[in-house]
Amino acid sequence: MTAPAPDEITVSQAGTASAAPASAAPSAGLAIASTALTKRFRGGQVAVDSVNLAVPRGAVYGFLGPNGSGKTTTIRMLLGLAYPTSGSAEVLGTPVPGGVVRVLSRVGSLVEGPAFYPYLSGWDNLARYDAADRATTGATAKARIGEALERVGLTAAAKKRFRNYSLGMKQRLAIAAALLTPRELIILDEPTNGLDPQGTREVRTLVRQIAADGITVFVSSHLLAEVEQVSTHVGVMRLGKLVFQGELAELRRTAAPRVSVRTGDVAAAGEVFAKLGLADPVLAEELITAEIGGTQPELITAELVHAGVGVRALSVESPSLEDLFVGLTGEGFDVER
Repeated sequence: MTAPAPDEITVSQAGTASAAPASAAPSAGLAIASTALTKRFRGGQVAVDSVNLAVPRGAVYGFLGPNGSGKTTTIRMLLGLAYPTSGSAEVLGTPVPGGVVRVLSRVGSLVEGPAFYPYLSGWDNLARYDAADRATTGATAKARIGEALERVGLTAAAKKRFRNYSLGMKQRLAIAAALLTPRELIILDEPTNGLDPQGTREVRTLVRQIAADGITVFVSSHLLAEVEQVSTHVGVMRLGKLVFQGELAELRRTAAPRVSVRTGDVAAAGEVFAKLGLADPVLAEELITAEIGGTQPELITAELVHAGVGVRALSVESPSLEDLFVGLTGEGFDVER
């Protein structure tokens, strides 16, 4: 009996597409570039709204946003699995979807979760994927499969049936499928979705190892901690729009440190803050905060004491990444598993 085909797992050898206009966006030094990339569904819903991606080669780019913000739709357009309504994109300098057949042999991907034959072993599942790749030869299949399993730490479980793998092992096997041949770019859509903390750590470590080999990694996630720990660059999506893009350190610098003072005389403290020119003061019961700017905390304390304001506590804090993302997206992020 012929075995039923497995559910789709998007790896680089699987895509086809017809011609589309070439991108006019300059992509020198970029693994992924897009200009006004837009996807509008029937009925008028805009899933991706004029997105301009710039993913440097060699980066680990965290593509962040709440569920439903347009991340997966963007990835599907980059891989030729969906067609843009307007705009253009390039992957490794090749226009997509028009050139997707040419470029996908250099791209590995995992989109919308892994799917394999449950009754086959990890090794045999990879052998099926390898045999479907017209760019490879059977003579070196054994070596390629063995190397891919070793890279994801599944050599010891190679003969174990897929149905008996943990969720983390299943995700790592899917990444192994994307690494069967040398890649320049790996695209991972929610690679730790549904994993327990151990599985999350395993996939996070694997992403770091892939990046250490010089491969560009594009990781989509709604999990702040995952992206924060592995990414060099981030893009933040909100309601289909790219609301921030840049180095992770640059995102941190967008947050202005604030000084907080606990006192029984908030009104008098507010007058001192105004005298010192502290911006954006916020007064609450027995608490006042403001952007500290270049003012030294010692000066603030001295001025408060000189004005007769009793200071119970003074601290200077920078907003957390969680606070920044909430400010950018208007929604909270899952920060832990």
